[in-house]
Amino acid sequence: MRLEAFTGPPFDENAYLLADDDGEAAIVDPGDAAAALLVRARALGLRVRRILLTHAHLDHISNVDLVKAEYDAPLYLHAADRPLYDAIVEQGRYFGIPMRPQPPLDHSLVEGMTIELGTLSIHVHETPGHSPGGVVFEVRDSAGQVTILSGDTLFAGSIGRTDLPGGDYSTLIDSIQRVLLVFPDNVVVHPGHYGATTVGAERRGNPFLK
Repeated sequence: MRLEAFTGPPFDENAYLLADDDGEAAIVDPGDAAAALLVRARALGLRVRRILLTHAHLDHISNVDLVKAEYDAPLYLHAADRPLYDAIVEQGRYFGIPMRPQPPLDHSLVEGMTIELGTLSIHVHETPGHSPGGVVFEVRDSAGQVTILSGDTLFAGSIGRTDLPGGDYSTLIDSIQRVLLVFPDNVVVHPGHYGATTVGAERRGNPFLK
């Protein structure tokens, strides 16, 4: 499995390039660093088959159109975040940042859905709280190794903010406890901002989960 993060200003959001060993690839949350991610995907000769969104805040979707223009891969988002996605221009105004409308969605993510990507299986878990339609992706390779892409649900030592429209603190904490903390301690979590962590590190040391 190949998993590389690309981070760019102004929000320092992590966009991810995910691929199996044969070059079947997905791009997750193509925000501010999507251009650099695309350069890397081209250099590696990857075949991008999916565009996956953990949620629809502007920093995670701002360059979906660049990826679509390059690969025309199907685009996935949970239906509960569709209003946020469609309102990206208005989201930009809130932060004082010009934003472009983004291409239409192709598929809705739902709890329990599995998306095949070559030898990888991507399992969808609904984790509302940061946004109404937030999800995390459980990526499992052919050997059974699990990696989690948590979006803005869980960070190293922190959690996603809940003061934006559609956010709810109690719902987010419940999502983390119900979905993420059931994984073994050694499972690596790759969040939407900052560096990677593990389930065990957050179970033991995250002050929001005490």
